[in-house]
Amino acid sequence: MRTTLTRNLSRYQQTFNDFAPGQKVVAIVGTLGLLLAGFLVFRWAATPDYSPLFSNMSSKDASAVIEKLEADGIPYEIGGGGGTVMVPQDQVYSTRIALSGEGLPTSSDGGYSLLDSQSISASQFQEQTAFKRAMEGELSRTIGAIDGIDTAVVHLAMPEKEVFADEQDPTTASVLVGTRAGSTLQPNQVQAIVHLVASSIDGLDPAKVTVADSTGQVLSTDDGAGGAGANSRSQEVADYQDQMTGKIQAMLDRVVGPGNSTVTVSAELDFDKSVQESKTYSTAKGIKPLSESTQTEEYTGPAGGNAETGVVGPDGQMDTGVDGAGTGANGDYKKESKTSDNAVNTVVERREAAPGTPTMKTVSVVLDSAAARDLNNEDVADLVATAAGINEERSNGAVEVQSMPFDRSAEEAAAKELAAAAAAEEKANLNQAIRNGALGGVVALMLALAWFKGRKRAKARAQATSYVVEQLRNESAARAAVPVEPPAAVLALESTEQMRAEETRAELAALVERQPEEVAALLRGWLVQS
Repeated sequence: MRTTLTRNLSRYQQTFNDFAPGQKVVAIVGTLGLLLAGFLVFRWAATPDYSPLFSNMSSKDASAVIEKLEADGIPYEIGGGGGTVMVPQDQVYSTRIALSGEGLPTSSDGGYSLLDSQSISASQFQEQTAFKRAMEGELSRTIGAIDGIDTAVVHLAMPEKEVFADEQDPTTASVLVGTRAGSTLQPNQVQAIVHLVASSIDGLDPAKVTVADSTGQVLSTDDGAGGAGANSRSQEVADYQDQMTGKIQAMLDRVVGPGNSTVTVSAELDFDKSVQESKTYSTAKGIKPLSESTQTEEYTGPAGGNAETGVVGPDGQMDTGVDGAGTGANGDYKKESKTSDNAVNTVVERREAAPGTPTMKTVSVVLDSAAARDLNNEDVADLVATAAGINEERSNGAVEVQSMPFDRSAEEAAAKELAAAAAAEEKANLNQAIRNGALGGVVALMLALAWFKGRKRAKARAQATSYVVEQLRNESAARAAVPVEPPAAVLALESTEQMRAEETRAELAALVERQPEEVAALLRGWLVQS
């Protein structure tokens, strides 16, 4: 075993010595690379997978947990800005149970846990303050769970309840959010924050919730719609203009071809929130009234009651009639009244106009005179007005179409630059292909030379080995042809010589393996001499 190992090491050493300097460098670098890759794979396989033990901890709790893990000799990693501690995955539950038995984590950043430590002797002011702090902590934690938000701070202004409702000050809230690097809040996320806060506090109007980011920019609107603050309206106008421009431009590209027209849309949007209520009464024909009543009053007799009765004159004297007896004209009369209650249909209609309704749109279109010489500008204007929803009767916009020659110098320069870039890229690709072909040819030539050299060496090794083996066979056959029975001493001597021959044969085989060309040249010299 030792002889075989020594022989293999000697063969490897001799093979390495036969390498060219470049082959030696490649062999050394390859061996080191394999060792390094094996080390990295072993280290990766030996490294445990870490899982969160506790998340969103305060700095005090994180310090206490880390101190306990170090004391117990448990490996850990810190993440989440210092608020998350991770341990090996197979030790998560056991470590969590052990730390919970030690009362860790202990502190809290707020929330309803503040209400657990209140005593019965707390004053009303202390109770209200604790409730406000608890709500602020819970809302901060809830808002912090929204995607893209790193931290959130909520402040509530909750005035004391007044006896009269008209004297009650409204509840207000302010929210300060800190987003993660490279992320911004979308308007729907701001709207979600506004309504989350407003729905959590009794009597809080969404319009009284202010949301701002860490840069000091107000994200919520004054009407509580939860847009993007001061930039929401400008962004909405820009989006509407871009949408209309794209729609009209797509239509003109099909008519006059791409690049032969340009469109500019200017729009005004009404962001006022209006509510209109109307009530309409109507009666259905052919339907009997709900109720009907008739009153009749009749009287029969003289107009006066006695002789002294009459009409008071302008001077206060009594006019007793023509004969002075007070028996004037007949006093009969009849009065009749009728009342009917008909069924009345009542329709109450309430319309609420959403902010952002377009009120005015102006569209400017310029056509390339070279490409649109056969088009009528008025026809194009009618098409654009229809596409933009502009109606002359409603006077909600205007369309202007003009034909002018386009300046194509920039396009021509860009086309030349693109052609030059394409030619340069094609030339670079050609050079790269030639270089790769040359390198491939060199590598193929080197491989062919190495293959021919290896084949020549293998052929010489086979010839030398076959010759030596043939000589040894001949020698063994000649010795076996001797018929004389040798004595014991001669047998012992022959056994010793046979062992030496075997060792010599092994050494010859090793020599042939290491230096086949030299052995072949030596044998050829012997054959020539004989």
